[in-house]
Amino acid sequence: MRPRMLRRIRFNPHVKYFKPRGIPLKDLLEVELTTEEVEALRLKNIKNLNQVECAKKMNTSQSTFQRILSSAYKKVSEAIIEGKSIKIKD
Repeated sequence: MRPRMLRRIRFNPHVKYFKPRGIPLKDLLEVELTTEEVEALRLKNIKNLNQVECAKKMNTSQSTFQRILSSAYKKVSEAIIEGKSIKIKD
């Protein structure tokens, strides 16, 4: 197995937790997003960069960037559809 490359993360969110309104935290299941996944979402959806530019900025291959982004989309979708909280882990 190849050693994992260090990915470049240039964003550290101030808010680390999101939850559905009106449901006590103790009653919620949680989805964890990594900082890599948050950075991928930021570059693609907020900065409107194409996949090649995003991969370069994160110091990773295009296929790895796509896997990170797909994982983030799945987790966010799961949280919204199933009413789960989202935790961004450090």
